[in-house]
Amino acid sequence: MAHKRLAGLTAGVVIAAAALLPQVAQAGTGADATTGRATATGRAHGGHRTVVIYRVPTRNPRTDAERLVDSGYDLLEKRQDDSLFVAGDTATAAGLRRLGFTPAIATTLTEAIPSTTPAPRALGDTYDGGYHTVTGQYSHLDTAVSQHPDLAKVVTYGQSWLKQRGRGGRDLKAICITKIQTGDCALSPNSTKPRFFLMSQIHARELTTGEMSYRWIDALTNGYGKDSAITQLMNTTEMWVVPDANPDGVDMVAAGGGNPVLQRKNADDSHGSRCGVSAYSQIGVDLNRNAGTHWNTSGTSSASCDQTYGGPASDSEVENTALENLFRQLFPAVRTGTSDTAPAPTNAKGMMITMHSDASMVLFPWEYKATVHTGNDTALRALAAHMASLTGYQYGQAGEILYNASGGTDDWTYDKLGLASFTIEIGDSDGVGCDGFTPPYSCQDSYFWPKIEPALLYAAQHATSPYSTTSAAGH
Repeated sequence: MAHKRLAGLTAGVVIAAAALLPQVAQAGTGADATTGRATATGRAHGGHRTVVIYRVPTRNPRTDAERLVDSGYDLLEKRQDDSLFVAGDTATAAGLRRLGFTPAIATTLTEAIPSTTPAPRALGDTYDGGYHTVTGQYSHLDTAVSQHPDLAKVVTYGQSWLKQRGRGGRDLKAICITKIQTGDCALSPNSTKPRFFLMSQIHARELTTGEMSYRWIDALTNGYGKDSAITQLMNTTEMWVVPDANPDGVDMVAAGGGNPVLQRKNADDSHGSRCGVSAYSQIGVDLNRNAGTHWNTSGTSSASCDQTYGGPASDSEVENTALENLFRQLFPAVRTGTSDTAPAPTNAKGMMITMHSDASMVLFPWEYKATVHTGNDTALRALAAHMASLTGYQYGQAGEILYNASGGTDDWTYDKLGLASFTIEIGDSDGVGCDGFTPPYSCQDSYFWPKIEPALLYAAQHATSPYSTTSAAGH
């Protein structure tokens, strides 16, 4: 999928637009008369399409963001002053005007239409200047174990959608990192040590997230015995990392080589036989809308070709059910109340962070609805505030600063287990030219990692007793 690397806000919006796709109907051609969104039939077999990025001035960015999401538009994470940005095609402007907005074209992009057939695995360990393929990530896990057998253990916790169907695909892998003592890294929720869980690339195209997991593994294994803070952490805490939560999707992305195919969803093509002709039409299920908590209540789509398609039912996707089973094996279910305001106990252990890009935000439950606060809101908000101070990001519930979105990982882990859970939306908050889903690879070490490393270290250090944190300074 061809796209140009551009700097600044417009660059980030352009790159994001190639992947954050607006709603596409399942039948017919032309444009929907109500929304002005594109519709299509048939399957993609090459060709090109035009992506239009609209700048949408608003009176109230928060409420207008909800209107756009609820109306099915592809709202990008980027904000500028009181303007929002929407990805669409030439028909999208008419639908936005019918909602009372005055959109203006910010930029356009012509890109190749990817095949809807899942791509073969990319050859080699890296692509697009240094980003790691699934093969590269998994080799890295094995190397960590071979070089540090006293510090690391790899666990296979399931199979991807394609592998379960004998169509290639991947095992689903995690790594446990700690100074291993008897009983450590066991698949049991009754661990002696508290656990900190980090995951990335559940949205396959969000390349920076996988690179941060890669560097976190190295920081822990290489820093033990050399860095006092890491040594203390490794002696007292288990760190778990899933570098590629959506490996089939990452394989599709990496198959583009120097022009990554911006696949957001997994490779499940059983629901969208018509996906692929019109702009933004894509196979797969959005795994971050598929989790079985408040499923399909906000910020999601029931149209199978849409980018935010939540699947035919909650937890329909094997990547999610395998991940949720791993969570249940690692963390006890301590939030016993049935209401959304029922708290986890203040002495609960453990913390989870799922990384996304590129909104420059730290988010926490509930993400499905900002007007509902968890019973642990004070502590979650304090932890998020401190991570935001370390990264220079905004913080809040998703609907407070971005938009409501249901069926996400962090809502599930908090809801079902009472686990202190966060989303870090990694982004260029300083305008240094590291915008978008595929920023120059040099941004990983020069810009992103110096921001993310202290936030991850802070979070892992608080896995012992996250809900006792009541101020942004921590304890």
